[in-house]
Amino acid sequence: MNWELIFTITNNWALLMWLILAFAPRREIVMKGVFYGGVSLLALTYALIVIPLMTGMIEGGSNDGSFSSLAGVQALLSSDGGATIGWIHFLAFDLFVGMWVARNADQYGFARWIQVPILFFVLMLGPLGLVLYLLLRFTRHNKVADAVVPQ
Repeated sequence: MNWELIFTITNNWALLMWLILAFAPRREIVMKGVFYGGVSLLALTYALIVIPLMTGMIEGGSNDGSFSSLAGVQALLSSDGGATIGWIHFLAFDLFVGMWVARNADQYGFARWIQVPILFFVLMLGPLGLVLYLLLRFTRHNKVADAVVPQ
C-alpha cells in the first residue's frame, strides 16, 4: 500500500474539516457534513485498514507489537502502516472532540474568536485542548459537575 498517499489524503481531508469547523457557519448541514464527511469517513478509513494491517493481510504493519507494553506499542507504530493508522486514529478522535467542543461552546455562548484557539489546541494537542475548553467553560459555570459533564 502507498502509506504516504493514504497519510497525505487523510491528513489534508482532516485539515479541511477543521477549517470548516472553525470558520464556517455552524448550520446543521455544515455540522452534519463535518461529522459524516469528516469524523465518520476517517473512522471508516481506519476500520477498513486496521484489521488487515494488524493481521498481516496487507503489507506495512508490524507483527512484533502488542498493546500490553510500551515496547509493543512502539513496534506497532514503528512501521509506515502502523504510524499512518495511528495518525488516522488521532485525526478521527480529535475531530470528534473538536466538534463536541464547538457545539458545546456555541451552546454556552462563547464567541468564535475564543473558540478558534481552543479548537487549534484540540487539533494539535488533543487532550490539552479539551482541558483548556473545560477550564474555560468552568469560568462561565462555576459548578464542577456542570463544567465537566456533557449535557
